[in-house]
Amino acid sequence: MDSQQSSRASDSPGDTMNDVYTAWYEMLEGEGAGLAARVAELEVRCARQAEELLCLRSTLADALRRLNALEGRAPAPAPAHRNGTYTGTTGTPTREVRLRQPSYRETAKRTSSYGSSASSLPQRRGPQHQSTGSLQSDSPASSSSLSPAPSPSPRATPAPHLAPHPSQTYRSRNNSTSSNQSASATNALTKRWNSTGDFNAQGLLPSSSTHTCQYNEEEGSMRMFLRGRPVVLYGPSDQDGLDPAKVAPPPQSKLKLEWVYGYRGKDCRSNLYLLPTGEIVYFVAAVVVLMNVEEQCQRHYTGHTDDVKCLAIHPNKLIVASGQCAGHDRVDARPHVRVWNSVSLATLAVLGGGQLQRGVAGLAFSRADGALLAALDEAPDHTIAVWDWQRPDKHCLAETKCSVDTVVAVEFHPLDRNQIVTCGKNHIAFWTLDQTNMLYKRMGVFEGRDKPKYVTCLAFNPNGDVLSGDSNGNIIVWGRGTNTIAKLVRGVHEGPVFSLCCLKDGGVLSGGGKDGRLVMFDSELNATGIENVIEGHYGGVRVVAEGRGSQLYVGTTRNCILHGDLQLGFSPAVLGHVEELWGLAAHPSLPQFVTAGWDRLLQLWDGLSHSTVWSKDIEERAQCCAWSRDGGAVAVGCLSGRWLVFDPHSRELLASHHDGCEPIQTIQYSPNNEMVALGSRDNFIYVYQVQDSGARYSRLGKCLGHSSYITHLDWSEDSQYIRSNSGDYELLFWNATTCRQITNPTSMRDVVWSTSSCPITFHTLGVWPENADGTDINSCTRSNDGRLVATGDDFGKVKLFAYPVTQPKSLSHAYGGHSSHVTCVRFLPDDSRLLSAGGLDTAVLQWILD
Repeated sequence: MDSQQSSRASDSPGDTMNDVYTAWYEMLEGEGAGLAARVAELEVRCARQAEELLCLRSTLADALRRLNALEGRAPAPAPAHRNGTYTGTTGTPTREVRLRQPSYRETAKRTSSYGSSASSLPQRRGPQHQSTGSLQSDSPASSSSLSPAPSPSPRATPAPHLAPHPSQTYRSRNNSTSSNQSASATNALTKRWNSTGDFNAQGLLPSSSTHTCQYNEEEGSMRMFLRGRPVVLYGPSDQDGLDPAKVAPPPQSKLKLEWVYGYRGKDCRSNLYLLPTGEIVYFVAAVVVLMNVEEQCQRHYTGHTDDVKCLAIHPNKLIVASGQCAGHDRVDARPHVRVWNSVSLATLAVLGGGQLQRGVAGLAFSRADGALLAALDEAPDHTIAVWDWQRPDKHCLAETKCSVDTVVAVEFHPLDRNQIVTCGKNHIAFWTLDQTNMLYKRMGVFEGRDKPKYVTCLAFNPNGDVLSGDSNGNIIVWGRGTNTIAKLVRGVHEGPVFSLCCLKDGGVLSGGGKDGRLVMFDSELNATGIENVIEGHYGGVRVVAEGRGSQLYVGTTRNCILHGDLQLGFSPAVLGHVEELWGLAAHPSLPQFVTAGWDRLLQLWDGLSHSTVWSKDIEERAQCCAWSRDGGAVAVGCLSGRWLVFDPHSRELLASHHDGCEPIQTIQYSPNNEMVALGSRDNFIYVYQVQDSGARYSRLGKCLGHSSYITHLDWSEDSQYIRSNSGDYELLFWNATTCRQITNPTSMRDVVWSTSSCPITFHTLGVWPENADGTDINSCTRSNDGRLVATGDDFGKVKLFAYPVTQPKSLSHAYGGHSSHVTCVRFLPDDSRLLSAGGLDTAVLQWILD
């Protein structure tokens, strides 16, 4: 009886429900484990299917190419093989078949107006032709290039018929012509030309090669062709006969990169570090700069061929990795990563030449041993790749799509070797690299909190927790090994947090990209009350690097680098321009120069101390600038048609004038300093009389005659005449006092010119590369001793010729470093140094002559 009662008690409804719940939970756990296993299996299967799709795409692209060839269609350019990687030219971009994507710097090609005054600003960049050794020479003595150097491919022009043309990137020089061409050349030798713009049918030759020149011994003139248009240039009366087939040697003098002015903080992250040598390492254009701020000296790594976009420092603090974007050249300017020694500047490895598609957005060494290197590709797939960079075959261990959205940063975990963190638009991701070199991703969970539009930066505290800053101005702590938020600090900055720096003492320093504030926290992210604000004209904080002691280095969004500390404030170590740079002018007697750009900044620099004397906001976008011949005034031409004159000592505005509504392209003072000429994009040259030592100006007249915009002009040594070039390759001459055109160019053949800024002249005809289109050379200058000519072109090259350059085939020394079109080159007054300004790269490079 008792046992029956006890069994009934044990079978009470409460115990039964507990057993049901327990069984239910056990079933759910079992199902959950099974579900996770099935999901993992599906992910593996999906990955395999994705790889199969890539293979199918590659096969399909190759089949289409073969069909096109069999059907007689114009085949696509031949694929390039490099390091065993196939680079396709058709089909969807995949891991095997890559299409070279244009970089963000590509802008509209500058075209000639041919009688039209419509504005079309010269913003275009041409393809880059550089070897991996960026500083090279075209001379026979150089081991890093061939002589003569390969010329750029001809520009695409509308074909007169529809016959297919074979794909050919480089054309070999051909001095022979057809019988018809020879006949026309013979007739041309007996013809006397009266205009440099002879556009009749007899003057148009089938070949548009610049080096297919004709020399008229009777007249002492050379006829060259730019884009098929004949340009006749008359030599001096005592000119000996010329043989256009001869090749002129390069000059004995060479250039060496001495100093780089500028820094790229406007649109790049991970770009400022301190090395054990006491140098800060950063980049601008295609140069990585190692600068000792205290000793004011620089070294340069010049292995890149286009814009450097990011840096990473090895845990040993001696090895540096730098990544570049895609350029225009299919081989030399492909996006890749270079690993190099910061002491010897020797390249240790080159990675990703056949895998990266558009550019390298971020780099990170594994912090445990530095054996692994992760890179982010800016391609639409936003892939992440991990290399064992020390292996001889530079093997890529893993590569996978990172996110559909923009990815801005990547970091290896300092304590967990196989853990990687990436962040960007709308996400933060935690990656695990397993033993089979597969990458697995877990997305960060914001748990219903205000999800930021961008997670902008990453850092790690001593505990291994991940710190992230975002576009909402918040700092988030992600627990080590988790993808969930452990702590949230709201409203640290007004605007985005662009930088988080974990200091050696455990503190955390955050930098605001909009408010310019630097805020100090302790190791638990409690505000210490210590902060500082960067002056507004320097921009917001882009990156913070810890220096020695309490010293900090701050890169800003307006391309400046500041150094100092939170207590005493910050002073500039590096200044630069922010937008496209065109204006550059050297002082007539001192080792100083001014620059002016579209960022409305006019800056005076000292070429010996490599420092900024002053910087002024002129409230106008500047296109050109010039010194008066006595050094007492600086004239600046602007995009609006205004031109301003400043006192270089007091920085006061001396005069302001407005001519037309098109940009002022060039300004030149006369040698006697009594007149100034301004070439405008409205096809006119405005001539002013200078009074009161450059303080007052009165207009003498306007030169009318060009059918396109003015590109360059020069004064004669006696200040009586002006010569000018235009966008349609004209060379015209003018009487400066009457502003009348001199229609007989033979009467000007013996005039001595004070400068050689015009590239289309008899004495500079050899500076034009083969198949040039007339706008390839943006700037030309002659040394003050008359021995050298330097040019800056659309291919990012600075070239040095022996003056005069009267041979159509003239060899030169060519130098890289710029990643954009070189807009201006100028010699310092003692000819010891040459200056070059890059357009979109905003850099000024200073070269010393050996």
